[in-house]
Amino acid sequence: MSEFAKVITRKNSLRKQCHELSVSEIEKVISDLTEILEERRAEENERLAAEKEKLAKIESIRKTMQDAGVDISDLLELVGEAKPAKKKVEAKYRVTDAEGVVHEWSGRGRTPQVFKDHFAKGFTKDDCLI
Repeated sequence: MSEFAKVITRKNSLRKQCHELSVSEIEKVISDLTEILEERRAEENERLAAEKEKLAKIESIRKTMQDAGVDISDLLELVGEAKPAKKKVEAKYRVTDAEGVVHEWSGRGRTPQVFKDHFAKGFTKDDCLI
């Protein structure tokens, strides 16, 4: 919560901050806050009305589906399952380093350091093909 929110939501803190204000300045603040409150209420009412309208449409669709003898599972069968995640690209190159660890690379993206070192020794990609 911001400092302003802490002050404005606590009566004693607000009283302390308003101590230096004149009556007309306090009335102006109250007027501005009342206007802001009315705007927020209007926004909230619009949001609730839109949500109510959406729920009414959903209920209407549900009723139409029920009257037609269609179940939600029927629609889900037509749509099918979500697409599976992208398949991992198979390794195309393989190198064994000096410590005996096997490193594989698909040939895509940045060349791994192990392969760079291997190529620096005079080997080529063709030498590493799986």
